[in-house]
Amino acid sequence: QVQLVESGGGSVQAGGSLKLSCAASGYIFKTCGMHWYRQAPGKERELVSNMRSDGTISYADSVKGRFTISQDNTKNTLYLQMNSLKTEDTAVYYCTARNGDGYYFCPGTFWGQGTQVTVSS
Repeated sequence: QVQLVESGGGSVQAGGSLKLSCAASGYIFKTCGMHWYRQAPGKERELVSNMRSDGTISYADSVKGRFTISQDNTKNTLYLQMNSLKTEDTAVYYCTARNGDGYYFCPGTFWGQGTQVTVSS
């Protein structure tokens, strides 16, 4: 069973920082494109950031300059460093693994359980 385990969420005041982590199995980490999504209350799930197989990184306009996606291949872990957090960043954050963005051999589309990020003013 594929597992994506997120951690690092919590409550923080506006302007603060959090770092999310997503641990995956080695096979999934090597064969799948890894992404961060979020879903705020009453809103649709949106793509926050992703990394293509060629190393190209993209961010949602709303987080550019504040969030940084990275990965540690030795730990099979994806990260999302979130700085200068705003109240509108409040959401459940999910990591996903799937094909696309230059990845073709991922055995499916997988979602983590989500981690809550709450930013207060």
